[in-house]
Amino acid sequence: MYRAGLADGRGVVIKLYAATAHRNAITEGTAIRAVADHVPVPALIGYGHVPGHEATALVAADLGPLTLGSAMRSGRISDERALKDLAGLLGRLHGAPVRPSAPRRPLHEQVSSLGRRCPPSSLDRIAPALAVIADAVHTAPVWCHGDLHGDNVVLAGPGSIRHLVDFTDAAAGPRESDVAQTLVMTDALSTLRAHTITDAYPLDLDHHLLGAWGVFHTLRSWAHSSPGDDRALWARRLDDLSRRTPHLFRTRRPERTR
Repeated sequence: MYRAGLADGRGVVIKLYAATAHRNAITEGTAIRAVADHVPVPALIGYGHVPGHEATALVAADLGPLTLGSAMRSGRISDERALKDLAGLLGRLHGAPVRPSAPRRPLHEQVSSLGRRCPPSSLDRIAPALAVIADAVHTAPVWCHGDLHGDNVVLAGPGSIRHLVDFTDAAAGPRESDVAQTLVMTDALSTLRAHTITDAYPLDLDHHLLGAWGVFHTLRSWAHSSPGDDRALWARRLDDLSRRTPHLFRTRRPERTR
């Protein structure tokens, strides 16, 4: 990602995607256009293939460096207020219409992708959670951001309007998946912090399904973490979930003694 200035004085953000990227500037630009009437997003200037290259690029208005996350860390916005803001943005995003042509992220693709990054025993451990997700009653899909946290919300304009940015992972899917992803990425899986988000979220939620998606996204975060302190952090969070929601984990059988 690059910041640049145009000849007319406007500041822009330029995102470049490699030709091999599964999701690229075209899919991101399409998602932004699809939700722009329902939630504040950066103004799109253009997106598509780079002339003479196979890469794609997206150019959008630069809204500045102040994010909801940085405002919270500096004490300008309280943690509770930030979580409620995220819930409200999710509700508005999930109200945007989803066309049949919108990209999807089927569960089998997500599990296969995760399986390439972690041992079979890890997937076996969360088999009950996967069963809950697979057996869930299919509801109308919503536009899921896929990576909503404080640093993907930019504060700009009158009253520091909250703008959603970074739609790289946007796709149509179940709202519980997107809300759970936000709970995981904001470390809001504890009961009190989770309720701060879910109580402020304006749409109905299947909380059993929400918990299952929380387990899945936590394991995925563990699988994508760096070895060392980061991985240990996600391992602790996964262990904590297994203690609080044991029904979403496979119970390890004690070894037999002779």
